[in-house]
Amino acid sequence: MNKQIKYGIVLQYVQMGLSIIVNLIYTPIMIRVLGSSEYGIYSLAASIISYLNLFTLGFGASYIRFYSKYKVQGDNESIKKLNGLYISVFFILGIVALTTGLILANNVGVFFNDTYSENDLSLAKILMIFLSVNLFISFPASVFTSYITSQEKFIFQKIVNMGKTVLSPCLCISLLFLGYGSIGMVVVTTVISILIDIINLLFCITKLKMRFSFGRPNWILLKEIAVFSSFIALNQIIDQINWQTDKIILGKMINATAVAVYAVAANINTMYISFSTAVSSVFAPRVNRIVMQNEPDMNEKLTALFIKVGRLQFFIMMLVLTGFIFFGKYFIIRWAGETYSDAYYVVLLLICPVTVPLIQNVGIDIQRAKNKHKFRSVVYLIMAILNIGISIWLCYLWGIIGVAVGTTLSLVIANVIIMNIYYHKQLGIDIIRFWKNILIALPAFILPVIFGVLLLKFYSFKSLIDFGVFIIFYTILYVLSIWFLGLNKEEKQVLIRKRKASGELK
Repeated sequence: MNKQIKYGIVLQYVQMGLSIIVNLIYTPIMIRVLGSSEYGIYSLAASIISYLNLFTLGFGASYIRFYSKYKVQGDNESIKKLNGLYISVFFILGIVALTTGLILANNVGVFFNDTYSENDLSLAKILMIFLSVNLFISFPASVFTSYITSQEKFIFQKIVNMGKTVLSPCLCISLLFLGYGSIGMVVVTTVISILIDIINLLFCITKLKMRFSFGRPNWILLKEIAVFSSFIALNQIIDQINWQTDKIILGKMINATAVAVYAVAANINTMYISFSTAVSSVFAPRVNRIVMQNEPDMNEKLTALFIKVGRLQFFIMMLVLTGFIFFGKYFIIRWAGETYSDAYYVVLLLICPVTVPLIQNVGIDIQRAKNKHKFRSVVYLIMAILNIGISIWLCYLWGIIGVAVGTTLSLVIANVIIMNIYYHKQLGIDIIRFWKNILIALPAFILPVIFGVLLLKFYSFKSLIDFGVFIIFYTILYVLSIWFLGLNKEEKQVLIRKRKASGELK
C-alpha cells in the first residue's frame, strides 16, 4: 500500500470524525441563532436546490473509469480530450441547473403554503438564488476533484476537504452572531466553495499538469459514458427522493418548523449511516477478486464474507442504535432544544429500517462485481416513488411522524424484504444462514437492554456530566456483553491478534 493510499485512509477517518464533531457543535448554534422558522426555510431551500444535482446525470462517478482506461493504454491525447469533454459537458449541465434554480427561485411559492409570510418567501428566494450559483460553479469544478482522485493525491485532497469542513462552519458562526442570518451562511459557503475550487484547479494545472483538448464532441464516447452512468444517476434520484422529499412535503403541507424538526433528524441519520460505510468500503477489492476468480466455491466464499462483515457491522450499529434509543431524546433536547423533541421519534423511524441494508453493505459490492446491480436500482426507484405517495397520505393523518412512517415502510419493503430475497435467489448468498448468524448473537444484548430500560424508567438525567457517565458505563457494559456472549471464537482471535500486532508496532 503506497503512502498516498495509506495516509488517505487515515485522513478519511479523521475527516469523518471532524465532520461529526463540527456538526454536533455547529448545528445547535445555527438552530438557536436562526430560530426554528428560519432554519426550516433554509433547510427546505437547500433540499429543493439539491435536486438540481441530478443534472450531473451520474457522469462524475464515471470519470475515473474512463481516465484509467486511457492511462493504461498510455493515450495522453485521449485523456486531454476526455478532460475537455467533461469540462464542456459539466459547464452546459451547470448552466441548465442554474437556469432551473433561478426559475424555481422566482416561483418559490409553489413549495410553500399560506402559513408563510412574504418575508419568508423573499428569504427563501434569495437563499435559492445563492445556492443555485454555488451549484453551478460546483459542476465544472467537480472535474478537477475527479482528476485529483485519479492521480491518487489523497493527502492533498483530504487536507483541503478537512480545511473546508472546519473553516466554513467557523465563518458561518461568526456571521450568525453578527446578525447576518441564513443569507450570510450561504454567501460564506459559496465563497469558500469557490476558493476551494480555485485551489483544486491550480493544483491540477500546475502540479499535476492537467491538460485539455477541445474540439468536436466524441459522440461515441459520450454515449458510452451516458450508458455507464445511467444507473448511477438512478441511484442519485433514489437518494434525493428518500432523504430530501419528506422535507419538501412538510414545507408544503405543514410549516417551516416541521421542516426544521425533520432536518435535525435527517442530520443524525446521516451521521448514523457513516458509521457503517466506514467499515464496508475496504472489502470491495476482496469481493471483486473472489468474483473474478470464479471458482466453484465462489458463492460459499461470498456468503462467508457477507456474514463476517455483516456481524461486525451489526455489533457496531447496534451499539449506536440501542444507545440512541436510551440516550437520544435527552441528547436532542440538550443539543437542538425542547422544540425538536419529536425529532427523536423521527430518527428512530429512519435508522431502525436502514440498519438492515447497512449491515449488508458488502452485498452492494457483490452485486456490482457480478454485474447484477440494475435490479436494486429499479426496485429502489419504484419504492422511492411509492414513498412520496405514502408520505403525503400519512402526512395528512399524523403530520411529521406520518412522513417518517412513509419512508420507513418503503425502506422495509425494498431493503428488508425484496433485497434479502434477491440476495438469496439471484446472487447465491445464503441469506438464511446470514440471519441465523445475526440472531444467534441476540442474547448478548439482553443485559445492556435491561440496563437501558431500567434507566429510562427510573432515572432522569440531571446534567451533561451524569449523562456522559451513563453513556460511558453503557458502552463498557455493551462491549463486555458482546465479548462474552456475542463474539464467536474466530472473531475473538482476530481481535486479539490485531491487539498484539498493535502492541508489537509500539
